[in-house]
Amino acid sequence: MHATETFPPPLLALAGFSKSFAGFKALDRVDFSLRAGEIHALLGENGAGKSTLIKAMTGVVQRDAGSLRLDGVEIAPRSAEEAVRAGIATVYQEVNLAPNLSVAQNLFLGRQPTRFGLVREGEMRRRARALLSEFGLAIDVSAPLESYSVAVQHIVAIARAVDQSARVLILDEPTASLDAHEVEVLFAVMRQLSARGIGIVFVTHFLDQVYAICDRITVLRNGRLAGSAPVDELPRLDLVRLMLGRELSEATSRRPPASEGEAPADVARFRGVGKAGTIAPFDLTLRAGHVVGLAGLLGSGRTETVRLVFGADRADCGAVEVAGRAVSIGSPREAMALGFGYCPEERKTEGIVAELTVRENIALALQARRGALSPLSRREQDALAAKFIGLLDIRPPDPERPVGLLSGGNQQKVLLARWLATAPRLLILDEPTRGIDVGAHAEIIGLIRDLCREGMALLVVSSELEELVTYADEVVVLRDRAHVARLSGAEIEVSTILATIADAPASLAAA
Repeated sequence: MHATETFPPPLLALAGFSKSFAGFKALDRVDFSLRAGEIHALLGENGAGKSTLIKAMTGVVQRDAGSLRLDGVEIAPRSAEEAVRAGIATVYQEVNLAPNLSVAQNLFLGRQPTRFGLVREGEMRRRARALLSEFGLAIDVSAPLESYSVAVQHIVAIARAVDQSARVLILDEPTASLDAHEVEVLFAVMRQLSARGIGIVFVTHFLDQVYAICDRITVLRNGRLAGSAPVDELPRLDLVRLMLGRELSEATSRRPPASEGEAPADVARFRGVGKAGTIAPFDLTLRAGHVVGLAGLLGSGRTETVRLVFGADRADCGAVEVAGRAVSIGSPREAMALGFGYCPEERKTEGIVAELTVRENIALALQARRGALSPLSRREQDALAAKFIGLLDIRPPDPERPVGLLSGGNQQKVLLARWLATAPRLLILDEPTRGIDVGAHAEIIGLIRDLCREGMALLVVSSELEELVTYADEVVVLRDRAHVARLSGAEIEVSTILATIADAPASLAAA
């Protein structure tokens, strides 16, 4: 699609959408339109209003004001089911299907073919195979959905939505957990649906993907419409400005090298530490005021490394020293007692406690270290919450808000605050900027730099190599669950890291 084409009236048109929660304006008179056959990116910082807009247009929450038209007819769905019946379906990052049921059962859940009140299993499987073949998917539809990759599960969810007569398909962060090949498979399905006239709303934090697949971009900021334009009329720098309302020069510049002088003190040394079948024995030294980055493909052993360092998994060989003293780290509790903190990659399932408030989540690690016999007073908890809400700019700044209601970037800040409250000597961050917006991304990179200047040791896993080279003092490259190289100084370049991961000459990676 091109900007010079003459388009018919929009397939979907939202006008003046507004929504408030307890006085907080999540949406403020937002307009949005989607054309038939268009792939339209919906972008913005975490907390910009994207999720609220999706929930309001699909009836999950009721808008306070505004109109919604589908093919020129005003509709007002009161639930996700009503929205699907009207022709608007949503597929979320965490696929909302039944993993223990078969693929066929998931495809036709609630609308199984029956005869005399009995489900016609054979007919359902036949229809499932025929439906998935339209998406280029030939799999055993009688197998449990959970036996397939996340990419396949997404395609199954999309196929189910399309088979329910969806004319508008909303994809909310569908590529967050996919590798490059799986992304291309999903993109092929999206292009196929676009060719059939289905309008697609694509929510993502990956700007490369926006420019690879989308026709148009709409940006929200602070609950308002910041701008909308065809992709080929919105350069990346302008897009970032729209999303942030400010420049990103600090986040994209390289951190100055450490000044010459006395060598920084060793915080922790790992010698020959490993776990059979999980990660080959490795050596790792973590120093005060330094960042060690871990780089490698998915499954290369990055997360396995940090879990051993934090005692979440128990090593079966090697030796550990902390501050020059031989120690044993057999559990997270022992690691915390040594001054270690750990923000896991899966913040929703392994990090935050969604039902607890921001205040309670921030206090968790410090309370765990102090023990049940020495509880934090409410005054101490309030002081901690106030300090870190201000320091990290957690939004909205409400310590009593359940953390599950915050955006992904603000949940990540709460998780960081939890560990910073313990004043750790070593902070481990596993994919600290994954699935968060550009603004929170910049703030977290700035925080990493600040913590280094204050003398903290950091161990950071990141798939974003362009980000890693801006703050790492050393990069450990992993391949096939083994540490294969250490890069420092001028070696820390994206091309060199890529070449090491691929075991290829750097000249090829830079070509």
